Amino acid sequence: MSILNSAANVLRCFGADCTELTVMDTVEKLGIPKSNASRLLRAMRDAGLLETIGETKRYRPGVLLLDAAISYRRSSSLVERAGEVLARISTQTGHTGYVSKLIGTEVAAVTDHPGTHSLRVVSNIGRRLTAHGSGTGRALLALKTDAEVRALFPDGIAPPSDLSPQSLDELLARLAEVRRTGVAFSGQESTRGVDALSVAVEDPETGEAVALCIVYPAALATADDRASIETLLLDGAAEVGAVLGGRTPRKR
Repeated sequence: MSILNSAANVLRCFGADCTELTVMDTVEKLGIPKSNASRLLRAMRDAGLLETIGETKRYRPGVLLLDAAISYRRSSSLVERAGEVLARISTQTGHTGYVSKLIGTEVAAVTDHPGTHSLRVVSNIGRRLTAHGSGTGRALLALKTDAEVRALFPDGIAPPSDLSPQSLDELLARLAEVRRTGVAFSGQESTRGVDALSVAVEDPETGEAVALCIVYPAALATADDRASIETLLLDGAAEVGAVLGGRTPRKR
């Protein structure tokens, strides 16, 4: 395995549930010898990919990665415009919003916009969720054909929750509903007590797609609240799509 692949594997360890690594953490997660893990982490630190936390032997992502992330966001017109729209919707509703992307069969947030309500839903950027078991993931999967979705899951799906689709056929049925309405709903699948509404939009020039998502405490949202959020998300996605010439699961 090349040093680049090894470094990439280390970086994949970081996420919402892992914000720092030790040598032993790396050994356990990657299954490599302790001496190799130690050399790899030091080399990544020296290259600016990682930095040590104070005088400890714990590592976290370095400033170089932050600079790259900022550059990525600025270079992506779709992410930038979707983030601007979702920030506005989050302010209007008071609920937390995320712009997310599909990564293989998973989905991860690339921007977040904390809400203002006392009961806010907050999670870290980079947290991976299964595409089939999340509203954002299903919003993005709905942009694909059923054949493309089947190709993504050749061995079927493993439901992350009893509230998620339990089979590939059930997933396809939910995607058909997303295409019909333009909105993907997630009822307490990822976090108990939390619902989510998501709408996807795609840049036809680059093929890049993102989902605009609003999450909110399930017990506090009325049917009218949900309808209002759906309208804001659909209008927001249509606004982004109009500028880029993109498409959403449903053209209103």
